[in-house]
Amino acid sequence: MGRIIRGQRKGKGGIFVSHTTHRKGTPQHRTLDFAERNGYIKGVVKEIIHDPGRGAPLARVNFRHTYKYKKCKELFIAAEGMYTGQFLYCGRKAQLTIGNVLPVSQMPEGTIICNVEQKSGDRGCFARTSGNYATVVDHNEDNNTTRVRLPSGAKKSIPSTP
Repeated sequence: MGRIIRGQRKGKGGIFVSHTTHRKGTPQHRTLDFAERNGYIKGVVKEIIHDPGRGAPLARVNFRHTYKYKKCKELFIAAEGMYTGQFLYCGRKAQLTIGNVLPVSQMPEGTIICNVEQKSGDRGCFARTSGNYATVVDHNEDNNTTRVRLPSGAKKSIPSTP
């Protein structure tokens, strides 16, 4: 039996708690499905919104459901140059333009990218804050990896799906 230390007696505190009630949600890429693996799917940016507690703006993007008659509303991190009414294309055969989501294996060296996946299908974890970007440095065809320069300056090898 030990003593109860002063920090435990005082409790968790009152004002030093993060205010998360007005947050808009977790911005992520779409889940990797058949349409993204083999072709592309079109979405439209409905609005660009501010998320409290985050510097980067968010984009609410509507996609048609691939199997059912309904719409899927996704929340993306807005890249610089995105606007409302813009058509976004997600998938392996999408063109390389601002806002589109495509695998790093399809991008040439020197491409500026944001919201990069560490593993295929984890929906984005590198270069997500406002103004940050990563750069595609090199493709290694032998072991299917891509070297990416992160915002810290470190170079990281990530798996690139063909």
